[in-house]
Amino acid sequence: MIKVLRAKLHGLRVTGADLDYHGSITLDPEICLLAGIYPLEFVYIWNKNNGRRLSTYVLFGEAGSGCCVLNGAAARCCQRGDPLIISAVEYLSGPEQIGARSPRILTFNENNQIVDHLRYVVSSDAQGRPTLAALRVADDSAP
Repeated sequence: MIKVLRAKLHGLRVTGADLDYHGSITLDPEICLLAGIYPLEFVYIWNKNNGRRLSTYVLFGEAGSGCCVLNGAAARCCQRGDPLIISAVEYLSGPEQIGARSPRILTFNENNQIVDHLRYVVSSDAQGRPTLAALRVADDSAP
């Protein structure tokens, strides 16, 4: 088994923290669906300001709001405005399956607006060694 990246939100800013909520991260469903992140899916979260790392599950908030709210214990790890990296992963039976995957990567500005929509593409060079390219997606509405 090998664990690989399936989707990533890079630089999404925290819009709120609710310590008294029962747990999770609340995200804008439009952003999640564009990246391929699903409700109740577990994600890894890295805080770029303080280096904290955590994992929790996704709840959908208000569509179009750009929300990114850490709830429960996760609220202690982030402050409003902190830039996060949020990733979803999948398990493959072996590295030979990586070339069939094309993870979606969204990058954000300080207002949680999408700056770039990328896809990582793994292929092989002439010697059969894996190579990686980050390709821009022309239409942000494409799944």
